Amino acid sequence: MTQQESAPEVLFVGGAGQAPLSIDVVAMALVQARSRGLATRLLSHAADIPHTRRAGDLADGVHAVEFTDAAAAVAWAVEHARVDPRPRVVFTGREPALGPAARMAEALGVAGNPPRSVETVQNKDACREFLARAGFRQPAVRLCRDRQEAEQALRETHGPWVVKPRVGGGSLGVSKVTSPTELSGALGLLPDEEPFLVEEFVEGEEFSVEGLFLDGSPHVLAVTAKRKLPPPYFVEVGHSLPAALPQGVTEKVTETVTEALKALKLRFGLFHVEFWLTAEGIVLGEVHARLAGGYIHRMLAYAVPGLEMFGAVFDDALGRPRAAADLVCTRAGASRFFTPPAGRLIAVEGWAEASSHPAVVAAELRVAPGDVIAPYRHSEERIGALAVGADTVRAAEELVGRLVESVRFVVEPADDPAA
Repeated sequence: MTQQESAPEVLFVGGAGQAPLSIDVVAMALVQARSRGLATRLLSHAADIPHTRRAGDLADGVHAVEFTDAAAAVAWAVEHARVDPRPRVVFTGREPALGPAARMAEALGVAGNPPRSVETVQNKDACREFLARAGFRQPAVRLCRDRQEAEQALRETHGPWVVKPRVGGGSLGVSKVTSPTELSGALGLLPDEEPFLVEEFVEGEEFSVEGLFLDGSPHVLAVTAKRKLPPPYFVEVGHSLPAALPQGVTEKVTETVTEALKALKLRFGLFHVEFWLTAEGIVLGEVHARLAGGYIHRMLAYAVPGLEMFGAVFDDALGRPRAAADLVCTRAGASRFFTPPAGRLIAVEGWAEASSHPAVVAAELRVAPGDVIAPYRHSEERIGALAVGADTVRAAEELVGRLVESVRFVVEPADDPAA
């Protein structure tokens, strides 16, 4: 038996999605696993495998598994472990795979989050209600099954409001409603006919907290400031870390978020928790038992010297812990997504120069001449980004701003720019 055949194994539930960001995340995680002598397998939808070769080529095996079917995913994992009973880690960075991954870890008796806890945080109204009962400030929320219930929610509460899907991410289907006349448009943006939420719009600056669990306890790596497009949509077009918060606020945020994660009984992997700073204090937003998007993983790798966040999770699960005190954010990062004018793209000017700047830690361009650029309504419609590292957050923000402005998108009118 070779060393690789006997090495502990990481099962990446969900593999990589087809977006460049998802592929980059999984590729980084696979490299960190391989550097530790771990074997790796990607469990992906069959349709994703041909489009995610960059990640698949780094793995020891790629398997077509319908991972969103928790029963099927668990059955595959149990049979795989029966044939090959080596130690293993069950890991995912994809929202739809969080529940199945938790059930797989439970069935295999390995490190993971309790399935009930994952279910709670994925159902946004259930998480709101849980945290409110536990004493954390939360926006008021109503679960609605149809237009009539949504209209009733608007009549019985004070606006403005946010209409959003009950489950999901990337701001898909999320929009602000300032009057009942805007409700029809908001409902039309919802991705399906499942129950949805009408939530209080929180007045305050929005941030997020990024971190990982070590020995079952949450450890905060950085607080991230967000830049968003104006409502009615909530598309994030920039991030900066560590956020420039007033003295003492970072400590209070860290305490609040870690206590919330402990209350939810989350204990494994990575976390991304959103919050607002309001006149009344910290109001917690959505809780995710996964890493953030927006190339925050690349910025953290620069800003926290020595950090290999995926490798740290694998080490911890296999009983190879490292001291949390070693993981300190001493540098900074910032990202900006391009917000070009709508229309048919003729040319992109300045991309090669901007993307090759030595401070760039991530660069993505998803359009080419002939493509139609539409106004953003959710994160999946963003067409590219740059992220940089620097000694201070101010320097990072100024640099990435200059680089993004140096890239020019030449467009012409399109017949249907919203297509």
